Amino acid sequence: MHKYLGLLVLIAGAAGSLFLFNTNRVSAQTQHSTAVFDADGKLKLPTGYRGWVFVGAPLTPNALNNGKANFPEYHHVYIEKQNVDAYLKTGSFPEGTVIVKELTRVLNPTFPDGSRTEPSGRGYFNGEYNGIDVTVKDSKRFAQTNNWGFFTFGHHPLPYSETAAESSVAQCAGCHIANVAQTDMTWIQFYPLLRDKKGY
Repeated sequence: MHKYLGLLVLIAGAAGSLFLFNTNRVSAQTQHSTAVFDADGKLKLPTGYRGWVFVGAPLTPNALNNGKANFPEYHHVYIEKQNVDAYLKTGSFPEGTVIVKELTRVLNPTFPDGSRTEPSGRGYFNGEYNGIDVTVKDSKRFAQTNNWGFFTFGHHPLPYSETAAESSVAQCAGCHIANVAQTDMTWIQFYPLLRDKKGY
């Protein structure tokens, strides 16, 4: 009897290990993504992104671009921690990565170059929120644009739109394809954490 009981325990243990192995394998293959699409294929505005990893904030103000900068605001860029970690290890973002770029105006310029003076000195400072753009890596959905989809939830003060249709190639993807196709369609050079791969 003990012999058969031991055999049953051994078989059950092996089956359990096999189950865990297969479950882990499926989990590894299943990519979690914050991106949520509605029935019309529009992306829903991500939530909680200000708690993600902040990777940088490039600025090209109007006053330094003859009043006609393509992107006159600060670009506050956020990426979920697990996707930053993956990039630091592999040099590319995993399937399902969402990158949020929230815009802020330059705070009330007082000089012709768009700067102002504060206790810390003369410079550029964040003003009001002024829009949000999102990119999503999904090789099936966005195969025509190097695996990334681009979405704009408005370039205006809060509140932002709740959903956004994919932007045209001319609006977003074309510039990324022409300039940063070699760095996973992302302006890595502007984000020291990603550029230098130093961790955090």
